[in-house]
Amino acid sequence: MVGSAIVRELQRQEYVNILTRTHAELDLTRQEDVEKFFASEKPEYVFLAAAKVGGIVANQGAPADFMYQNMILEMNVINAAWQNGCKKLMFLGSSCIYPRLAPQPMREDCLLTGPLEQTNEAYALAKISGLKYCEYLNRQYGTDFISVMPTNLYGPNDNYHPEHSHVLPALIRRFHEAKVKGLERVTCWGDGSPLREFLYVDDLANLCVFLMNRYRGNETVNAGTGKEITIKALTELVAKTVGYTGSIGWDPSRPNGTPRKLLDVSKATSLGWTYKTELEEGIRLTYEDFLQHPVRAER
Repeated sequence: MVGSAIVRELQRQEYVNILTRTHAELDLTRQEDVEKFFASEKPEYVFLAAAKVGGIVANQGAPADFMYQNMILEMNVINAAWQNGCKKLMFLGSSCIYPRLAPQPMREDCLLTGPLEQTNEAYALAKISGLKYCEYLNRQYGTDFISVMPTNLYGPNDNYHPEHSHVLPALIRRFHEAKVKGLERVTCWGDGSPLREFLYVDDLANLCVFLMNRYRGNETVNAGTGKEITIKALTELVAKTVGYTGSIGWDPSRPNGTPRKLLDVSKATSLGWTYKTELEEGIRLTYEDFLQHPVRAER
């Protein structure tokens, strides 16, 4: 989702010499293959958007996989970029790197000041390792490697898997299927009270290109809207967008996850950037993408 959005943004801004590889063409967890790619292609600027991602169920069910695959692909790419003289690299992390009970909104400097959320700790530790490796290369070797920490993302090319997806695409699929089947009630996890922030992926891509051109520094940059919504209100908004008219129930025996996760986006704002897509419009566009790609929706 993120990689394709960055390519769209680069093309929109008329960049033409763009190198991409699918997972089938280049497995980033294979160090030798990554080293051969960088030695052959010598990319000058690298957007590291690849990752193994998922929602609460996926993270809780396979923490070892999330830690290993994310950590090894990050280290392979970042190290190969440095070894082959890459001018600039951008590492994309996640807002889950911040402490579970961090002061809200979460500033970039609250990193490593408290315990992580247990439901995605393995993924968060891998992402922290990637951004710290970039920082250490900058300090030791003078590289220009930067990190961006997005909030919850959504948009075209998202993963709509019923168990492995994040909350917003999972809700889109659940309410769409409920509408098609004529179900009178949909039950959602938790109690609906957690607060979340959502950023449309094309807005993130715009920020990525913006920062690649204008930012240099060891401290990460938060990527978000500075606005939050309860999961309950989000659920109602998704149901409305999809056209589901049945009732919505809640299962408090299921985990809520982090109670609140709002990013402080003042750094990005001070650099001259702000998001463009409001949540309701973004959900509409994402649902259109879901309907146009039924094969992807079955993943």
